[in-house]
Amino acid sequence: MALEKIYSVKAVPVVVPGDDIDTDRIIPARFLKSLTFASLGAHAFHDERFNEDGSLKGHPFDAPAAKGAGILISGMNFGCGSSREHAPQALKHHGIRAIVAGSFAEIFFGNATAIGIACLTASAEDLATLSQWIAAHPGETIEADVQNECVRCGEICVPAHLPASTKTVLLSGHWDPIADLLDNLEQANELSQKLKI
Repeated sequence: MALEKIYSVKAVPVVVPGDDIDTDRIIPARFLKSLTFASLGAHAFHDERFNEDGSLKGHPFDAPAAKGAGILISGMNFGCGSSREHAPQALKHHGIRAIVAGSFAEIFFGNATAIGIACLTASAEDLATLSQWIAAHPGETIEADVQNECVRCGEICVPAHLPASTKTVLLSGHWDPIADLLDNLEQANELSQKLKI
C-alpha cells in the first residue's frame, strides 16, 4: 500500500542553527519512556526550550514566526549521537515534515525517511542564504522541493539534494518499509516457508 507521495513540502520554516545537533538534544532521554510516539512532539528540544519552572528560554521553535513550522533548517551532521528513533518521531509529531541541513547522521536520516520526513542537504553558503531570507521574511512559507531537489524562498531557489534511492521512495509513496512488508505479506510468508529446512 503506497502512502503519501512526497513531491514537495510547503510550510513555514524554523531555523535551528549550529552543527552536530544530536538526538539527545532533539529529545532528552527521560521522555523515551512513553508507550507511543504521539506525545513526543511537545518535548522536542525540551531542555533548550524550557527552564525548570516551565518558562520559555527563547528557542527558535517557540518564536511567533515559527508557529506551525513544518520545515527545519539546520547545519552539518544533524541528528548525530545515539541512534534513537524517537528523535525524528519527536520532530514529526511537533509538525516537521522536511529538514534541510548540511549533512545528516546516517541512522537519523534513515529513521526520518522511514516516517516520511524529507531530508535534503544544501551547502553551508546556501543554508546561510536560506537563513537570511527566513529572518527577513518571518512567518512566510517556503518550499522544500523533493522532485526538483531545491528549496524555494520567494524569488530565491537553492539546490538541495538527497540520494536517488531516497528520492524514489518519497516520490512513489513507499518510504515506510513496514507498510511495504505488510503490503507484500503473502509473498513474504511464501518466501519464509521456502527458506525453512
